[in-house]
Amino acid sequence: MSTHTPPPSVVARDPHWAAKMQRLRSRRLAERTLSICDDPTLKAAVTEAALGLARARTEAQAASIEQGITESARSEWVAQRPEVLAAEGRLADAQKELDQETERLTFRALPRPAWEQLLREHPPTEAQADAGMEYNVETFPAALIAACHIERDAAGAEVPSMTEADAQELLDSWADADAKALFTTALVVNQTIRADLGKG
Repeated sequence: MSTHTPPPSVVARDPHWAAKMQRLRSRRLAERTLSICDDPTLKAAVTEAALGLARARTEAQAASIEQGITESARSEWVAQRPEVLAAEGRLADAQKELDQETERLTFRALPRPAWEQLLREHPPTEAQADAGMEYNVETFPAALIAACHIERDAAGAEVPSMTEADAQELLDSWADADAKALFTTALVVNQTIRADLGKG
């Protein structure tokens, strides 16, 4: 009884495809973060410090040319100038202070079956459907926000996060623009294409 031997091309393809499929399976779902800070002076301080650093680098670059520093050594020379180092320190301090006063909400895309299930659970009303809506605009936002929100502790481990009631409270109590930003962040992370269609 003869046995069928697969063509060499098939044998070679199997481990190749298996390796690629494994990489495709291990892709992480997209994440997007909404940063919230209510102190405009901290944001302004970071902007000013960044501008100060840019000015310091520009001035140091000009000084390096005046002093005849060779082009190959110029970047290192500029980076070590006291005024540049001081400006970098001011920016780092300003950014650290802003970070300490900033709340961040991170959202992770849902796997397709979970997304479709959420849509089924919050169908549009007849009037909303007539207006072209895909979901119930009153109930879906809080449900989506809660389903997509992830919280991590200081060690990076995921911990219990926002509930649907929490999400609805924020949507109801925040200003309209902030509430829209909250919902939009959760929505966009599920609708952003990370693949390059037709390229490569």
